[in-house]
Amino acid sequence: MDGIKLELKLKPKKPIIIEGFPGFGLVGMIATEYLIEHLKTKRIGKIWFEDIPPIAIIHKNKIVQPLELHYSKEHNLIILQGLEGIAGSEWKLAELLTNLCKTLNCKELISLEGIGSPTPSKIPGTFFYSNNQKGQKQLNSLSTELKEGIIIGITGALLLKIEKQIPYTCIFSETYSSLPDSKAAARVIEILSKYLNLNIDSKPLIKQAEKFEQKLKSFIDKSREIKREKEKKDVSYIR
Repeated sequence: MDGIKLELKLKPKKPIIIEGFPGFGLVGMIATEYLIEHLKTKRIGKIWFEDIPPIAIIHKNKIVQPLELHYSKEHNLIILQGLEGIAGSEWKLAELLTNLCKTLNCKELISLEGIGSPTPSKIPGTFFYSNNQKGQKQLNSLSTELKEGIIIGITGALLLKIEKQIPYTCIFSETYSSLPDSKAAARVIEILSKYLNLNIDSKPLIKQAEKFEQKLKSFIDKSREIKREKEKKDVSYIR
């Protein structure tokens, strides 16, 4: 596929694939970061785009790729985390993920997202969409089925691309902030944990998510600063 490349060191059989990308409140990013840390996954690959901004992230003395694939053997989960926007490449990534699901005969693809709200709610809502009848029945007891809505970005592309080719579920959490929303991410994790029987302890989740929130906010601020400098055709060095 032109301009996009998948590198995968391990090919688990019939895994569940979970993806989270920048979006409203950075919910998907925070949620996947928590899963990666909490489930003690190992990195098994990456997705490479030629047009991804040239921003290198170093965390705990290791280079973190903008789009990494992690694996939990215990739960047979592949987690795709995007730390950089993919505007303009949504269709290519949707096709790559669809093909990956078919190749690995994945049990289900799950998208984690924030859904925008114009004003704060006393009790923020959670919503879901699923083309999986079994999943629908289970999620009905955990959340509210999304009856009306407009979904954009990679999740929108996946919804249109996949249709009923593979089992596909989206879990949304309401957020009204353009800043990282760790509480919204926590609500997504709580539903996902019950849905997949992950037995994640929810008590330290928000506190842990707030740490990720600060890390991600720092990354985004630096990323935006570099992009502004690039537009001015200046060279910027980060120490």
